[in-house]
Amino acid sequence: MTKNSGFGFLAYATMAVALAIYFAFAAVQGDLGVLQRIAIQSELNALIETRDALEGDVAAMTNKTRRLSDNFLDLDLLDERARNILGTLRADDLVVR
Repeated sequence: MTKNSGFGFLAYATMAVALAIYFAFAAVQGDLGVLQRIAIQSELNALIETRDALEGDVAAMTNKTRRLSDNFLDLDLLDERARNILGTLRADDLVVR
């Protein structure tokens, strides 16, 4: 009878544990890991909030642009913008500082 040493099994078990640790680490901390996914999701949520705020700003500017266009002229808005840019006041304006 031949006696087998435990070296083959020990090498196999060590490699299996090393690979398991490597893949577990990669699954948690790697480029496509769980922590990276959480960071990307957080950044996505921040960008969505920024986009929504910018869409509101664009809607407001579109409304003002439409109100100052040739087809639909809002005289109150035109007066407000002109006085704001020129820095003038009417005699009946009340200034609050």
